[in-house]
Amino acid sequence: MAKAVPQKNIRNFSIIAHIDHGKSTLADRIIQECGAVSDREMSSQVMDTMDIEQERGITIKAQSVRLDYEKDGEAYILNLIDTPGHVDFSYEVSRSLASSDGALLIVDAAQGVEAQTIANVYIAIENDLELLPVVNKIDLPAADPDRVLAELEEAIGIDATEHNLVSAKTGEGVAELVDSIVARVPSPVGDANAPLKALIYDSWFDNYLGALALVRIIDGKIEKGQMLKVMGTKDEHQVLNLMYPNPVAPIKTPEINTGEIGIVVMGLKTVDSLQVGDTITDAKNPTAEAIDGFEPAKPFVFAGIYPIETDRFEDLRDALNKLKLNDSSLSFEPESSMALGSGFRTGFLGMLHMEVIKERLEREFNLELIATAPTVVYKVSQTNGEEVEIQNPSELPEPQKIDKVFEPYVKATILTPQEYLGNLIKLLNDRRGIQIKMDYLNETRVLLEYDIPMNEIVMDFYDKLKSITKGYASFDYEPIGFREGKLVKLDIRVAGDVVDSLSIIVPEEKARTRGLAFVAQLKELIPRQLFEVAIQASIGNNVIARSNVKSMGKNVTAKCYGGDITRKRKLLEKQKAGKKRMKSIGKVQVPQEAFMAVLKLDS
Repeated sequence: MAKAVPQKNIRNFSIIAHIDHGKSTLADRIIQECGAVSDREMSSQVMDTMDIEQERGITIKAQSVRLDYEKDGEAYILNLIDTPGHVDFSYEVSRSLASSDGALLIVDAAQGVEAQTIANVYIAIENDLELLPVVNKIDLPAADPDRVLAELEEAIGIDATEHNLVSAKTGEGVAELVDSIVARVPSPVGDANAPLKALIYDSWFDNYLGALALVRIIDGKIEKGQMLKVMGTKDEHQVLNLMYPNPVAPIKTPEINTGEIGIVVMGLKTVDSLQVGDTITDAKNPTAEAIDGFEPAKPFVFAGIYPIETDRFEDLRDALNKLKLNDSSLSFEPESSMALGSGFRTGFLGMLHMEVIKERLEREFNLELIATAPTVVYKVSQTNGEEVEIQNPSELPEPQKIDKVFEPYVKATILTPQEYLGNLIKLLNDRRGIQIKMDYLNETRVLLEYDIPMNEIVMDFYDKLKSITKGYASFDYEPIGFREGKLVKLDIRVAGDVVDSLSIIVPEEKARTRGLAFVAQLKELIPRQLFEVAIQASIGNNVIARSNVKSMGKNVTAKCYGGDITRKRKLLEKQKAGKKRMKSIGKVQVPQEAFMAVLKLDS
């Protein structure tokens, strides 16, 4: 059983930082400092529970833990929320911050302020959180805490006079940091006597307990056996169990009080009725209004996912349904393709999210999958006045029915060392970026802000950015709405048939060069047949690029030894006539690699 402490001694805080600045390692040290996990049970990145998180060294899902701490003879409760650093999972960060009262802003002592640091700070400021600047990795030879603190004040404009210097690796400064959290993070405000109001800020599925809701109590309290009402769905459920999150095993409790964070078990079969950002209240004495200002995660990148063995379509559907129980941001709907059979059009938060989901499907459900090239959502206003949303290039109406096409734009924030600036600006201009501002933070680092079409960054932009800046630049983006663009659909025809899964939407001025590049790539990838195969790129019925895969001749004269030359000639003439007939009826197998060839067009 967990000890009850007064509301004024509760501290709810998140850890925010750029990717790889040591959030999870620092979380480990804070957990150890508070004695929540014994040395025997302690593992590296104890809060990263997924295999992929451990292998890649990244946090994908935000995790919470309740820690008991004693200072000056008084008992405190610290609720720590570790958040992901990668841009694709920024919605996880936003909901974690919505349930916190303070945030530790971690900055690497060697690398300094990065793009994601700035983005996360703005989310924290919007939520009126108390920010505690923490400079991590002070044990590194290249550490320069003074420069980093000056950058914090320069780039973000926050006061960094009160700060903590720590090394999460060695544990130096962690005890002082925990004391700072107790002293500086405000205690939760909330009325213990008001009707229950609780924010669901995470939900997941447990095979034994059903759907679980992780909640932050704003007002009132939850007791075991109480009837609760989920305000978004109007459903009522009874509380079967209550627990506090703990890295080893959750701690059972009869009630969760105002300001606390806890897990509610209601025996639900799906997570659909526990939408993140929804409000839970007492069914008999409900609160007047729900907690507002919380937006669900919106997918930005769409790709088709198909099983390589076509008879495993239902297995893929089951796998996606199960994954959705633990990842509410995943969306999918069935689609079929002439080339690939039946599969699902799946929505992701970004390219890393897509990689992680595909890897989890293959590992956890033993599936072999093929993913088509990712695309974004377009809006099309038609000549008849209708407006439609397009997720798949093959849905684009006929050119004569299109009035205008609108594409999504993002605001990109890039921090780069000055020496790579020229190459970086060339890359951004090639990707149709519009410069908004350029600030010199100090003698060596530059902050760039660009408006750039989402379509230009979903393919390989991040890889290109990292390679031209030798890995030193950091990148973050946020959506800013739709703008009109001159876009066309590029169709690929193999042996005269349009392969719908290879269609892409491209800017009109780049259509010809993209078409030539695509056709050249496919010529290398499509195997030779017994007949000549034409590969064409077309806009509507207008062919703009073409290449032929030469036929593979069968040696029909092998059996003909000796005798007159006319016997051989007769066989060859017969083969030639057969080839002509074959050309019209031949069907070509398109290999897997062809569907990802679009990713390499610019290289």
